[in-house]
Amino acid sequence: MTSDNPIHTSHTQITKKAAAASRSAPPRLTTLILLSALSVLPVNMILPSLPKIAGTFHADYALVNLTVAGYTIVTALIEVVAGTLSDRYGRRPVALIAVSIFIVASVGCAFAANIDVFLVFRAMQASIGACFSVALVVVTETSGEGGAASRIGYASMGWAIAPMVGPLFGGLLDGLFGWRAVFIVMAILGTAVLVLCVRELWETAPRASRPVANYFISYARLLSSARFWAYTLCMACSMGTLYIFLGGAPLAFAQSLGGSSATLGFYMGLVPAGFILGSYLAGRYTSRNALSTILILARIFTCTGLLVGLALSMSGTALVLAFFGPCMFIGIGNGLTMPAANTGVLSVRPDLAGTAAGLSAAMRLAGGALIGAIAGLFLARSNTTYALLIMMLASASLALFAACCVAFLDRRACEPVS
Repeated sequence: MTSDNPIHTSHTQITKKAAAASRSAPPRLTTLILLSALSVLPVNMILPSLPKIAGTFHADYALVNLTVAGYTIVTALIEVVAGTLSDRYGRRPVALIAVSIFIVASVGCAFAANIDVFLVFRAMQASIGACFSVALVVVTETSGEGGAASRIGYASMGWAIAPMVGPLFGGLLDGLFGWRAVFIVMAILGTAVLVLCVRELWETAPRASRPVANYFISYARLLSSARFWAYTLCMACSMGTLYIFLGGAPLAFAQSLGGSSATLGFYMGLVPAGFILGSYLAGRYTSRNALSTILILARIFTCTGLLVGLALSMSGTALVLAFFGPCMFIGIGNGLTMPAANTGVLSVRPDLAGTAAGLSAAMRLAGGALIGAIAGLFLARSNTTYALLIMMLASASLALFAACCVAFLDRRACEPVS
């Protein structure tokens, strides 16, 4: 039976339109920040608890330490697969499933009876890594290219804070309630983010039915793009510079500069503080400038800072700030680089944005770690601040070269075809 009441009919139509509008509205940036921050928080939140976890399960510390290194590897693999799945099935279902698995895995870790069960659930926790790529793609699909880079810049400030406060927060929970409480809190945070996503994260990608064979074709299309490689290599070399610093700074500080562990922790915090500043600058200015311009300026900024540090080192200046002050430029440069480069990667093939985000993230992580490992071999033989700065400058220079390649390729792509 249909209603003849015009007031009731009008009210129903308005309600339906309001519901449709709410579903089509883009999610708040705060929601996307929380979603992506949750994907990086578990990486090092358990670091203070590793000795106690090993003691509880009577396991070798090296085995328990796999919960950090192994977690990173599994995350990289998940990002590759999840990005492609989000292109095929949509952003919303991939994010909701990833967060749901994370909640179950966190509860499993909290109540694990032995080390084997604990490691299995810890590996399952890495499913949350899919949300980082999903958040990037949703930002891009709900804003223009310049607006996307700007919003990613602001979001990056939150992403930087999460790993900074993670160990502190985890250590506090461990000290007050024991290490299992860390995973209970992760499950609670995951539940809160899941509720937000159910309410706000509506589908932003058009539905597309692709055969399984197209998964491999998608990877091939991206890997055949020079622009994809240039943007990704710029990010990988930028991360490599950071990894070289993280691995070599404690050695240089102890042998050449001297000082306590607390002092070292304070000064190493200048780099993530620089990243937050760089991300803020990206949020302010990326929308007004070309992506390649931002990348080149960011990499020049980092190289200049490292050159100043190298000059001070060669002059015999051994002050702590003479080393860590210039190294702060690594964080500022990376904070500017990541939003612009991530936006560029997603613009290579908009129809494969999810695949591009996941593949690029995995390549960035693996490439940065490889650069850091290679530099570590050289630093082990020459334990000097001078050698550390040279290694960082070499990696930063490669990132600058990749940024120049981006500028050339983007300019060529914009030239009209005659």
